[in-house]
Amino acid sequence: MTNRMARVFSLVLLMFAAAVPARAQGADPAAAAVQNFYDALVASMKSGGTAKSRYEKLKPVVEQDFDLAGMTALSVGPGWSSMTPSDQKALIDAFERMTVANYASNFDSFSGEKFTVDPTVTERGDNKFVKSTLKPTSGAAIPFNYRVHNAGGSWKIVDVYLNGNISQLAQKRSDFGATLQASGPQGLAKKINALADQTLG
Repeated sequence: MTNRMARVFSLVLLMFAAAVPARAQGADPAAAAVQNFYDALVASMKSGGTAKSRYEKLKPVVEQDFDLAGMTALSVGPGWSSMTPSDQKALIDAFERMTVANYASNFDSFSGEKFTVDPTVTERGDNKFVKSTLKPTSGAAIPFNYRVHNAGGSWKIVDVYLNGNISQLAQKRSDFGATLQASGPQGLAKKINALADQTLG
């Protein structure tokens, strides 16, 4: 091998070695789903406007990155499988409205907050767990962790752990249980839609 060929070969190896960590770091689709959602959330916060305008901006990305049907089923609990398809759809639609409305209302402006997604993803069975933090302009960082699974060929968020360990779905199941027992799926859908309307003002 000539000196020139050796230099070229060494350069190729260096370029390949430099490229691998970057690919590996950004490769996990579960972390990418969380990052994509955060990018849209920050863009919505920066846009300001009304809660309803932010709702319209966030709706497509929530539909893309969240398994809303899976989240609704887990929030409802064992009774889900015995519901009619129309009742299930009504609940999924209501759950989506409430989810998007909460983000549109709670993240209403931007003042330098920073969301950081840990590229190191933990796998447990069919689920991947993604750690992230919200760093406000003052005070300590707040952990938000995500359970992500494969739904229809795409990695989607199926649960959010507030403060790192409080399952959003466990809270919802507790909140929904009494209404579901007293008023059935139609009554629960009505309640969830009312909460979304109240949040959006």
